[in-house]
Amino acid sequence: MDSKIISVVTGASGFVGSHLVDKLLEQGHHVKCILRKTSSKRWLEGKPVEIVDCGLFDKKSLKEVLKDADYLFHVAGVVKAKSNEEYIDGNVESTRVLLEVLLEVNPNIKRVIIVSSQTACGPSINGIPCTEESKENPITRYGKSKFTQEQLARSYMDRLKISIIRAVAVFGPRDTEIYLVFKTYKKGFMGLIGFDKKLVNLIHVYDLVNGIILAARNEKAIGQTYFIGSQEYYDWVQIGEVISKAMGKKALIIRVPHSLVFTVAAVAESFALFSSKAATFNIEKARDFVQKYWTCDVSKAVNELGFRQEISLEDGIKQTVDWYREEKWL
Repeated sequence: MDSKIISVVTGASGFVGSHLVDKLLEQGHHVKCILRKTSSKRWLEGKPVEIVDCGLFDKKSLKEVLKDADYLFHVAGVVKAKSNEEYIDGNVESTRVLLEVLLEVNPNIKRVIIVSSQTACGPSINGIPCTEESKENPITRYGKSKFTQEQLARSYMDRLKISIIRAVAVFGPRDTEIYLVFKTYKKGFMGLIGFDKKLVNLIHVYDLVNGIILAARNEKAIGQTYFIGSQEYYDWVQIGEVISKAMGKKALIIRVPHSLVFTVAAVAESFALFSSKAATFNIEKARDFVQKYWTCDVSKAVNELGFRQEISLEDGIKQTVDWYREEKWL
């Protein structure tokens, strides 16, 4: 691709953002990374990127960064916070600033990609996978803030070329969230929540990044929302078996009653009252965990964008485990 293509990425130091940066560099883009001064640059070190330490509320700096951008990939977001205001600031107001700056300095930008979340739609009702037409029913403050972000983005679609990507649960190298499942497994345990079968979509980060880039390039995607996830649904027993094979060991399966999940969450949340940081595990996270179905239908992305899940669960987990071991995380 033409090396003069300028892509701006927010959240570039994070798990998904850093992999997106890698893919854009591979395709010859000039990549500008908007970071907070406190962000770790671990996954960006030694890469030919332009780092802009300005955060998402510094309008003056943002005007300079965005004025000649061809693409804006807005990946940054707040996934845990102590108050609703923090979620709204981090996920909604920051997006509003970016879109307002674009309208002022670069209204003809080729595409703005807003990376949202399956939680903006909420869990599947009665086991029927969510589609882009499903009525949204987010069940946490995070999910509600991502849905509000989507609504805000839609209000700008008459003036900017915007596409929204709803990512399902993502795993792969550099991930620190689903990593905890692998870490626990290494200790000899596989925790399953509740006594019912729970189905989920998962996506390897490479497939998610491919879906994001396909949407950015496709004219059909302007003004559209897409779920990007696995084309299969998985249950956690099956996921445990795949992890077992990848790690070459068995673990003791422990089923944790929903009531205990909420008790642990409440305790963690009460401890967090004495900390400046939000609890990693809290009542809202527990609410997410006990849902029976986090499934969505990705047919729209398949049919309109040519999206395909290229990395199977088996290959993705094997590759992820190998990476964790190489990095001494496991």
